[in-house]
Amino acid sequence: MGKRKVILITDGDQVARKAVEKVAAEVGCRVISRSSGNPTPLSGQQLIRLIEHAKHDPVLVMFDDNGNGDYGYGERALEYVVNHPNIEVLGAIAVASNTPMVDGVHVDFSIDQNCQLIDDAVDKDGHPSHSVEHVVYGDTVDILSSCEIPMIVGVGDIGKMQGKDHFLKGAPITKAAIIEILKRSGYDHVADH
Repeated sequence: MGKRKVILITDGDQVARKAVEKVAAEVGCRVISRSSGNPTPLSGQQLIRLIEHAKHDPVLVMFDDNGNGDYGYGERALEYVVNHPNIEVLGAIAVASNTPMVDGVHVDFSIDQNCQLIDDAVDKDGHPSHSVEHVVYGDTVDILSSCEIPMIVGVGDIGKMQGKDHFLKGAPITKAAIIEILKRSGYDHVADH
């Protein structure tokens, strides 16, 4: 079957899961719902098995360190998945949080709380952070810097952002980030609505 194509999402709480599931259904991706949790409940090996059994690509996988600024469960699982020989990572969504004492990750661009693609990083609410280095700070993003990932997109707290990314509204900010990764990965048929 070849390498499975995966998009990494560094958030996995219940609100994020509802938003990611909603977007996956609308844009034609599969989502590993069992990857959600605070912190990530599954090991990298368990996630690989679920990804390999997903009906089709691309597959959305959530990772969460539950506010732990150190190398936590989510980052450990993410690193394993990224480095697995059967996985091709299309991109990662770096989710901002208010976690202190983290290095953060340089993003290629962000989707702000108004669904605009910006060259800046964003904070937890999806506002431009005016970071000189375009760095998003979050509890599960540090590991992305040391992984081979072709595209890293910054967003605020998935499913929240002052209500603007609520799943009942279709999680439009999360959707815009996923669509952008898909388009830049050659998925031309992705629906915008």
